Amino acid sequence: MKSKLNAPVAVFDAGIGSYSIVARIRDTWPDKDIVYFADRASFPYGRKNADELTHVMMRTIGLLEQFDPSGIVIASNAPSIMVLEEVRKLSPVPISGVLPPVAEAIEASKNGHVGVMGVASLIESRMFADFITPFAGHAKVSGFNASRAIDHVENGDFLFAREKTAQSVKHLVDEIFQRDPDIDVLTLSSTHLPWLRDYFEAAAPHCTFLDPADSVVAALDIGPMGSGITHAIATEAPGFEIAEFEKMLGQIGVDLRIEKVTL
Repeated sequence: MKSKLNAPVAVFDAGIGSYSIVARIRDTWPDKDIVYFADRASFPYGRKNADELTHVMMRTIGLLEQFDPSGIVIASNAPSIMVLEEVRKLSPVPISGVLPPVAEAIEASKNGHVGVMGVASLIESRMFADFITPFAGHAKVSGFNASRAIDHVENGDFLFAREKTAQSVKHLVDEIFQRDPDIDVLTLSSTHLPWLRDYFEAAAPHCTFLDPADSVVAALDIGPMGSGITHAIATEAPGFEIAEFEKMLGQIGVDLRIEKVTL
């Protein structure tokens, strides 16, 4: 398969979340070749510290460089904020990340109160605090741990246990507005969270939800086109088998045969 790919863009994270980036790339450039990597054996990125994430990124970049990519997208907010600059030093290939669209959220807010939803390790990190500090003079920016909601994407609840997922999302939204009832814009700052957008909009219809995927894809230096191939690869671990992952993708209308790899 490697020989059939022409300067593909490689997109990865630890699960299904990154497919939202893959889908946007495919919609924007139908002929672009894509390597989609789901590192199920390293799930979840969001509960790893910076050193652990750097180690995972080193192995992953090494694997993806074998496909001669035109670029690599780390389709996960936690490593993008916590270790992106370090990871860029590891490879001559351009590496992009996914960052919370805080400036866009402030611009969209009528109240000057915005929230960033992400995994615990991101929201509680020094890097996140540093990231939002420059915005302090423009709006009140708060971070919220959405790890429990993200789990409903990875385990398939958002497809197969919709009432349970809706209750969990409602609980998260209630917690957010208890802390700051004036928030009117929330960022979906995990690539898993856009899969829950309908749930969030039902729980908080007065709120605007921003997905950073659009700006990430728009900023890509995409390189030459190919044949429109999406080559899917994944690691697996007990409880995170490839067969189950293929089934989950099928439920959202994605028919991909996934090749097993190891790091």
